Amino acid sequence: MSGFAPVPDADHETVSIASNDDVVRARQLVRTLGQRCKLSLVDQTKLVTAASELARNTLVYGGGGVMRAGLVRRDGRLGVTAVFEDEGPGIPDIDQALTDGWTSGGGLGLGLSGARRLVDDFTLETETGRGTQVAVTKWRR
Repeated sequence: MSGFAPVPDADHETVSIASNDDVVRARQLVRTLGQRCKLSLVDQTKLVTAASELARNTLVYGGGGVMRAGLVRRDGRLGVTAVFEDEGPGIPDIDQALTDGWTSGGGLGLGLSGARRLVDDFTLETETGRGTQVAVTKWRR
């Protein structure tokens, strides 16, 4: 994994994801950042929902990992970025995992495709046997 930092040379926070309580902490941090960024309530909810699904995936399918999140600026815009990393088995079929409506069960039922629809920027890197990294960003409108 590349060790992506949400905000180069700026503050970001890391949450270890090893239990259900950590999933809640990840959600709370993303909500706080969304408020600090002044995202609309609708956009905060979308970002928190996506983060919740991705944190749960990190725990359940990746065997735990970390979320790094912070405010990010690009092209004069302000947003919130959250990066989820694990060292789990990876995703063997990315196309299937990103298919609308496909879920392996156990999450919110959104799957990766649902999380992707809720945010503005979505990147996924995975390698079988080495883990997965998903980065999402929601921009202030």
